[in-house]
Amino acid sequence: MNETIQVLENRRSIRTFNDKPVPKELVEQIIDAGIWAPSGAGRQVPIVVAITNPELRDRLSAMNAKIMGRDTDPFYGGRTVLVVLAERSFPTYVYDGALVMGNLMNAAESLGVGSIWIHRAKEEFDSDEGKAILAELGIEGDYEGIGHCVLGYSDEPAPAGAPRKEGRVFWAE
Repeated sequence: MNETIQVLENRRSIRTFNDKPVPKELVEQIIDAGIWAPSGAGRQVPIVVAITNPELRDRLSAMNAKIMGRDTDPFYGGRTVLVVLAERSFPTYVYDGALVMGNLMNAAESLGVGSIWIHRAKEEFDSDEGKAILAELGIEGDYEGIGHCVLGYSDEPAPAGAPRKEGRVFWAE
């Protein structure tokens, strides 16, 4: 089987990260793959904020948990969080950001790094606190949070994939 297709079929969401850090070189490769995602009219509007700072990571985790109405870590212990945001003024910004998220997770799988997409980035970065975080990081513009790509390693094997549902492909020959 083609190596790329195998990566796509094998990638699973990891929900039990250990404390082993993902090497910066691998994070950089994953980010690079993310920003190569296709974008509407080639405008490349999504950005990636790589968070390895434990205090900021924990601050985002607490914000995300509060939005979700829980007090547990929605990042499942993952220590590296790649936040994808996209400029709202472009009509394809949500789709473009989603493609970046997909590339990030598939690149992680290809490098032996676990990942999971965590939602609620929109609510986080639409808040005053979220906007303040972006300002602290020197990020200007009207950005919407698309998602968090949490990276790390698991001590458990990745879960098995569910069989694909029937009736999802229609041919018009």
